[in-house]
Amino acid sequence: MGKRSRPRRVPAATAHWPTGRRVAVLAAVLVVLVTGAGLAAYVTTRDSGENTVPASPSAGASAPVAKTGTTAPATDTGTVSPPPRLSDPLTYGRAAAVMLWTYDTQTTTRDQQLAGMHAWMTTETKYTDWASIKAQVPDPLLWSRMRDNAQYATATVTETHFPSAFKQALAEDPAALTEAYIYAVTVTGKQSIAWKDSGGGAEDRSVTLAVQCRPNTDCTLVAIAPNTAP
Repeated sequence: MGKRSRPRRVPAATAHWPTGRRVAVLAAVLVVLVTGAGLAAYVTTRDSGENTVPASPSAGASAPVAKTGTTAPATDTGTVSPPPRLSDPLTYGRAAAVMLWTYDTQTTTRDQQLAGMHAWMTTETKYTDWASIKAQVPDPLLWSRMRDNAQYATATVTETHFPSAFKQALAEDPAALTEAYIYAVTVTGKQSIAWKDSGGGAEDRSVTLAVQCRPNTDCTLVAIAPNTAP
C-alpha cells in the first residue's frame, strides 16, 4: 500500500460463507428472535440521524453502554472495545458495528484485533459464524502494510433499525421467536480512514448483523447476516 493509497473497502463477508451456512443463518435471523420487549424497543428507540457514536482513534470504538450496564474487562485485545453488557439488540448492534469499523494498526496487532472481535461472539456454536466476522480483518500482509503507513479508522453510526424482512417474519410467525433470540439489526454510518503524511478518506458503511439477546442475558454477536430487505 502506497502512502497515498485509497481507503480500503473491507470485502463483503457473505461471499466467504458456505451456501448452507448462509441459508441457515438467514433462516434463523428471519424467523426467530424477538420478544415483545424487543419489538417495543424498536418502536421506541429507533435511532435518528442526529444520534451518532464517535469512535476514538486512540481508544478504539466508543460502544454505547446502558445506564445500568457495565463493560466487560478486556484481555490482550489491544484497543478493540470490549463488548458492552446490554440487553437491547439495537443498541448492541450499533456498538458492534462501530467496533467492526474501527481499528488502529499502530496500537493493535492483527491477532489482538481478532481476539477483541471474538470476545463479542456468542458461545452457542449452533448459531455462531465467526468466519463472517473474521473476514472483516485484512490478511496479515495487508495489515503489516497498513501498520507501516500508521493507518487507523474511526466510525460514526447514523441509524439503526430492524430490517423489513425481519419484521415481516416476526409478524407472520411470532411463535417462532423463542428458540434462538437472534435479531437482525441493520446499521448505517460512516468510516473514516487516515494514515501518515496526512492521507485519508471516508466512506458510507452499512451492515446487517445477527445479534443474540436471550432474556436476562447480555447480548452477543452471531454473524454478519446475508443481505436482507432494508
